Amino acid sequence: MMDREETGGTNLTAVLTLVAVVVTGVWIWKRLAPDTQEYVIDQAVPLAAAGLLLIVLVLLAIRKIRRGRARRRERDRIIAAFQRETAQEKKLELSFTLAELNGYRLKGLEPVAAALKELWLATLKQAVGDKQHRVRGMAASHLGVLRDTSVVPPLLAALDDDHAYVRSCAALGLGRLRAVEAQKRLKTAMEEDWDQTVRSRAKEALERITQP
Repeated sequence: MMDREETGGTNLTAVLTLVAVVVTGVWIWKRLAPDTQEYVIDQAVPLAAAGLLLIVLVLLAIRKIRRGRARRRERDRIIAAFQRETAQEKKLELSFTLAELNGYRLKGLEPVAAALKELWLATLKQAVGDKQHRVRGMAASHLGVLRDTSVVPPLLAALDDDHAYVRSCAALGLGRLRAVEAQKRLKTAMEEDWDQTVRSRAKEALERITQP
């Protein structure tokens, strides 16, 4: 790593180089014939700008592709770790990380979708007690990622959970599922639940379900 003196020297060199380029450009510009200057303004500058824009778009596309590949590699790594893991708590942690990394989309998670469903359903039903409401809530919201309507009944049941966090997560999960059959219950939650977050989540879920 460069020390401060080296960094300062590098910055000074960059500034001096930029100043030299600008001065040289001005010097050249002043010595161009009027016809040449007019051509540069009317033709060369727009072409250069278009070329620069194209280069920027290509670089952005390449960057996006590289990020996508890196994300897929990381997803495959976590899927492999999830499949190998035997400790329930660690497996649950990996499952949440996996869903988050995948942007809460099912595509790409198909190889472990059944295992995720089983794990999250078991967590929703078995993680009882005040101290486990956050884990239970996360399981509820993540179930919506799977696009599996068979999880609608347990999510509807979770709308009656004692903890507002679990109820709000259940509403989020139902919204992700676009569960039409949950509209009535979500409307009731939106209008009657004492917790503001639950009401907001229920409203968001209804909007997601009814949007084209």
